[in-house]
Amino acid sequence: MLKFIQDITDFIFVEHKPEKSDMIFIPGSARGELAVTAAALWKQGYAPFLLPSGKYSKPVGHCTVPGYETEWEYLRHILLEEGVAPEAVLEEQEATYTYENAIYSRKVTDALGLSIRRAILCPQAFHARRCLLYYEILYPDTEFFVCPTVTQGVSRENWYQREDSIDLVLGEMERCGTQFHEILREYGM
Repeated sequence: MLKFIQDITDFIFVEHKPEKSDMIFIPGSARGELAVTAAALWKQGYAPFLLPSGKYSKPVGHCTVPGYETEWEYLRHILLEEGVAPEAVLEEQEATYTYENAIYSRKVTDALGLSIRRAILCPQAFHARRCLLYYEILYPDTEFFVCPTVTQGVSRENWYQREDSIDLVLGEMERCGTQFHEILREYGM
């Protein structure tokens, strides 16, 4: 693999081994595979709670999963099908993009008085870096373990082999470069 491809791969495709945590976060998505990954981690005892987040994708304007009003409802349904106890699934149904997933998740955990010292984050594999950056902004004192799921056939091993995968990954690189300007200004940097 060419060095520049490896550098992009290492930046975008963040992945850690899970460790005992206070929470499993699932950023909003119509990809049910994320909930399957999170449920497996919960069943293995990695965290007592899961917080799927999401209303729908802002550019689309509605939940794209037939029969569901929000991505949270869809992800919750899968978590319960996978054997997660209903009382372990927290609720966030307002977020319409990734930064809001982190913002509204923080509002939920604060309202419940939860201290999140360690957390597992379950994004799509190619979305891992940007997702992690947003959650780190809202949870600056939290240690994160990213446990991504390969979706749409886009993995660290093959993303550079198809035009649509290249577009997805480089689109994430672009968003990492453009979406944080306002945040950095807000923090006085």
